[in-house]
Amino acid sequence: MFVKMDKRDLASGSEEGIAAEERKIMKNITTLSKNVHAGLPPPLSDPVRCSLIRGDYFYFNYGCDGQDDRGWGCGYRTIQTMASWLCHNCTPPKGQHRSPPSLSEIQQALVSMGDKPGSFSGSREWIGTFEASLVLDYFYDVPCKLVHIRGGGAELEHVAVEELHKHFQKHGCPVMMGGDRDNSSKGIVGVCTEDKGSHLLIIDPHYYGCQLEMEELQRRGWVAWKRVSSLDQSSFYNLCMPQTVKKES
Repeated sequence: MFVKMDKRDLASGSEEGIAAEERKIMKNITTLSKNVHAGLPPPLSDPVRCSLIRGDYFYFNYGCDGQDDRGWGCGYRTIQTMASWLCHNCTPPKGQHRSPPSLSEIQQALVSMGDKPGSFSGSREWIGTFEASLVLDYFYDVPCKLVHIRGGGAELEHVAVEELHKHFQKHGCPVMMGGDRDNSSKGIVGVCTEDKGSHLLIIDPHYYGCQLEMEELQRRGWVAWKRVSSLDQSSFYNLCMPQTVKKES
């Protein structure tokens, strides 16, 4: 059960502090790379089925706002990428637009809704798909479907791939993927299938350094098609799939 709370309940303090966080994020968004998968050639010459994200988003990665979150912030960055898609493509709750939440806002929201203790705020503790579902529901009033994929090639190739195809065809928004042995958060923005297996289009938030152009991110493999069989076959995985309502055209 998700706990709904008003943003004003954030214990971080004043409205001025919240506004300052939003101004900081908005300033950085103007320099972020957009739709970083665009132009990437498909992994298969003759796929049986291919499903992709629809709509605009920004690529958030380690340190993109000046905060060094290497080693713990990948889940937060994937949430920010998903939130940027919601900003572009969904009707805001109560008609109020808001930018993707900062790392501190994400932490304070989880504390305020009772999911984390007070000591979590300001910490370097990582978060996963469950927390992502709470955060997106909290800030954007968008519920998420959580899918658990047990370890093993059959589950990944059949259950995960089928869920992703259905999701992109219906909702068209980014998906967060994470696991136990493979606990690195990933953004999924596409899936392509042939008889011999499937590929996932992965946006990796672990890049740290000066901002790169889309083509360079692709060349270095931070945005890439990867075989499902290349995932850790001994790890379970969870998928966080926002259940969105598209803007009316």
